[in-house]
Amino acid sequence: MTSQTIANNPTPDQIRRAPKVLLHDHLDGGLRPGTIVELARENGYTQLPDTDPEKLGVWFREAADSGSLERYLETFSHTVGVMQTRDALVRVAAECAEDLAADGVVYAEVRYAPEQHLEGGLRLEEVVEAVNEGFREGERRARENGQRIRVGALLTAMRHAARALEIAELANRYRDLGVVGFDIAGAEAGYPPTRHLDAFEYLKRENNHFTIHAGEAFGLPSIWQALQWCGADRLGHGVRIIDDIQVHEDGRVELGRLASYVRDKRIPLELCPSSNLQTGAAVSYAEHPIGLLRRLHFRATVNTDNRLMSHTSMSREFEHLVEAFGYTLDDMQWFSVNAMKSAFIPFDERLAMINDVIKPGYAELKSEWLFRQAASTSGSADSDG
Repeated sequence: MTSQTIANNPTPDQIRRAPKVLLHDHLDGGLRPGTIVELARENGYTQLPDTDPEKLGVWFREAADSGSLERYLETFSHTVGVMQTRDALVRVAAECAEDLAADGVVYAEVRYAPEQHLEGGLRLEEVVEAVNEGFREGERRARENGQRIRVGALLTAMRHAARALEIAELANRYRDLGVVGFDIAGAEAGYPPTRHLDAFEYLKRENNHFTIHAGEAFGLPSIWQALQWCGADRLGHGVRIIDDIQVHEDGRVELGRLASYVRDKRIPLELCPSSNLQTGAAVSYAEHPIGLLRRLHFRATVNTDNRLMSHTSMSREFEHLVEAFGYTLDDMQWFSVNAMKSAFIPFDERLAMINDVIKPGYAELKSEWLFRQAASTSGSADSDG
């Protein structure tokens, strides 16, 4: 087997061990089914569709795959429903960091909406402090298991609500205490990001970072507003930028003004392939816009969105992309470096992660074929004895 053949076929184990960077992951979309069952029992939550963890995990996946928006949204009512106490938030955040680290994620920005966790009497500040405590605990447990991860929080405001400025101010107060930025999420149609201009103007005045869910369900107008009216640093999803790219029959590619702007300005796209298939933003992995966007050198990144609902992980996302596009470890490194360049932590820390963690990690994986080849050659020689 040649080095080129091996390089073109990263194994599932190599994909898992590769250092990965995650920018778009929802805390309430990544709970362990067993944890949901236990928290429901502890906190008196009685609305779960099933109390068997395995069956409940299947229910979440089937509900998310059903094509019914009502059933999809119901999944989050259950996860959020069991995340209404300080102890529950600490536990969920710690397990999130642990699970990501076990999957080879070395840096993650995990988002959640503090305003959705107040039903048990917590204040916004208490929600943030509990989640931050959980992330630190999860990082510690990962270190004990020989894994390394750094997790930053993104505070999300809901588009249909009227608390965006309040949550932006909260994100700014905790910006040096574990919170790295701000986000808005929720239904795009009917709730344009411009409804929350006061929050974005505030964050810009404070020199803070923010991303906006845009260009998943609503398309180019959502992307344009997020960038040109609101000033987003990154696009949450942004997959519909493909609508401004025309591929001619002769293979020639023509970019519209907005797509050119996004590429020229190196605006990061937080692409979530499996989630996009569930929401109808793409019809298959092989036809997902990420293939063309990578080929055209957009600042594309790979993300999970909701690991529980999509039954996914960063490794699974890359396994699908390797199968669909023949991506190599070099491609995985390109996506991972893109994501690390786009993170909301200081430049010198991003650079250190790239140079001291990500690139060495991929170099080690890419060198394995040398040792496998040597072992194979040695074995053949012994058998010829």
